[in-house]
Amino acid sequence: MKKIGVLLMSLMLIAVVSIAQPGQRNLDPEEMAKRQTEQIKEAVGLDKKQEKQVYNLNLETGKKMRTLREENQGGGFEGMREKMGELRAEQDKKMKEILTAAQWKKYEKYQEERRSQRGQGRPGR
Repeated sequence: MKKIGVLLMSLMLIAVVSIAQPGQRNLDPEEMAKRQTEQIKEAVGLDKKQEKQVYNLNLETGKKMRTLREENQGGGFEGMREKMGELRAEQDKKMKEILTAAQWKKYEKYQEERRSQRGQGRPGR
């Protein structure tokens, strides 16, 4: 009976710890690309061709960022931050080629809203 109690307590502890860390970004690049593409599609109104192009761009960028994170485990954050900024700039350049001028304006607004949402809820930022 005592063993069952210890087992149940262990399972509860594991459950609490996993629930307490919802912000972990363990999604694979494919899932992230799907989610990002869907959000962009909703924000700017992509057609089918654009949707595929945006998905491919998001997937490519996501894979590069994942590789960068894996290579930089325990390394300098500033260097990685700079490289990720370069990847985002490259992604924006390609995104501008995919979207129409009107969609690009909506995309910029969408990006700004996302940046402001990321800033909320993070103490000390």
